[in-house]
Amino acid sequence: MAHRGGLGAAAFLLAATLYPGASLQAQGEPFFKGKTIRIIVGFSPGGTFDLWARLFGQHVPKYIPGNPAVVVQNVPGGGSVVAGNYIYSVAKPDGLTLATFSPSLYIEQLMGSKEIQYDWGKFSWVINPESTDRIFYIRSDHRYSTIEDLRKAPEPTKCGATGIGTISHYFPRLLEEALGLKLTIVAGYQGSSDVNLALEKGEVQCWGGTVQAYLGNEPGRTWARTGFVRPLVQGGRQRDPKLPDVPTIWELMEKYKTPEPTKRLARVLLAADDFGRPYVGPPGIAADRLKILREGFKGALGDRELLAEAEKRQWGIKPIAGEELEAMAKEIVVQPPEVLQGMKRLLAK
Repeated sequence: MAHRGGLGAAAFLLAATLYPGASLQAQGEPFFKGKTIRIIVGFSPGGTFDLWARLFGQHVPKYIPGNPAVVVQNVPGGGSVVAGNYIYSVAKPDGLTLATFSPSLYIEQLMGSKEIQYDWGKFSWVINPESTDRIFYIRSDHRYSTIEDLRKAPEPTKCGATGIGTISHYFPRLLEEALGLKLTIVAGYQGSSDVNLALEKGEVQCWGGTVQAYLGNEPGRTWARTGFVRPLVQGGRQRDPKLPDVPTIWELMEKYKTPEPTKRLARVLLAADDFGRPYVGPPGIAADRLKILREGFKGALGDRELLAEAEKRQWGIKPIAGEELEAMAKEIVVQPPEVLQGMKRLLAK
């Protein structure tokens, strides 16, 4: 009887009995063959997080040995805290359940929120396909439609948000703090598509989203073309080439002489854009399996069909690897007391 990797036939059969499935893997059967990977999306259908997950679902299987199926499940709630809690505390660390959620969930952890059940630095980080930049825009027909208008307005303007602690909530709050805008944040929408509808209905007049979604998805592209909304501020360090006339928050903080502690706070809060649209698994996924997932998602980002679809949607693919995300995550959750105090004050309402 021939041996396989030095394992005799009797020992091979014993191993197969004690460890079901081990015999197939020992013979080269890929773990993911015949299985389904589930991607939990922390927002309602229709937004960019959802669209990215479904695009990955079409192309990732080709780049994972065993060609597993991929299904997408929307689990909105709490600005995607529900999804973060689920993937961290409930999902098995077998590599078959992943999640994509708000890149600002670390803020909830730094704030000491009682609702969170995760540790941002301990997720199994897979990839971020697209780093993002903030944008703040307002309906063009609103009576306060410029930075100066919003600074001098006798009453605050309503801005939609997907949940307290999400970027859509704290970016407008940061603009209040740093630039003196007068805003009221209406939180609790399940996703960006719900806020878009609220904007169209006139329930709210402004929104802090991303440049990528604004220029790459509907209704943002139509709004940009027709002038339905007016972009007022960008969150990136430099102006996006497609929005050359829209100043950055950094330029405006210099103009309005924003205090240095607020600038430091802005750096921590806007770090979420580096995490972009993260894909993570539960803590403790086996290193070899996590490596397969990382390579599979990275491979999909080089797929011709995926690239063509991303280009059509005007998505700028700027991936950050799981290893780098992991290091960033461990670093961002360690902040000095003065930053934490500033965050708690800023996000108290």
